[in-house]
Amino acid sequence: MNKRLGIEFFRRDCLEVAPELIGKILVHRLADGTELRERIAETEAYRGEEDLACHASKGRTPRTELLYGEAGVIYIYLCYGMHWLMNVITGENGQPQGVLIRAGEVHSGPAKLTKALRINGDFNGQPFCGNDEIWIEDDGFSPKLKTAPRVGIDYAGEYWKNIEWRFIAEEE
Repeated sequence: MNKRLGIEFFRRDCLEVAPELIGKILVHRLADGTELRERIAETEAYRGEEDLACHASKGRTPRTELLYGEAGVIYIYLCYGMHWLMNVITGENGQPQGVLIRAGEVHSGPAKLTKALRINGDFNGQPFCGNDEIWIEDDGFSPKLKTAPRVGIDYAGEYWKNIEWRFIAEEE
């Protein structure tokens, strides 16, 4: 039996949550009851105002306010004016951090994943926990992981660009 992840899972540092999300299943239940499901295969951690790749590096703004709030909440933003990218807030209130759900087993890339699962900006600010429309569940699967630098953050400078806060399921 699959178990939905609870709030305590997300109330930890993003560097603990990001690798542990690998292998979990992202579920979006449509209005007709159909469930779109995909196993998470890749994540990236973004950790606080000091992380120059994190949206919170510019401080509190209307866009980043969610990052400072409750863990387990969905943070979605539009990239290049056309691609929805989905994150989950982690850690304690007031400590802005989150995890980008970067790819699934079938859909590589964060925009392909949200498009396939029909996830858009309407989910911004919704909780994963206690939600009957979107959630993450655990069926006990735990793949081997590898790490790599995060993608598309050259603007953050050499240190932040090269830190290996990207977690990827290794192919069997």
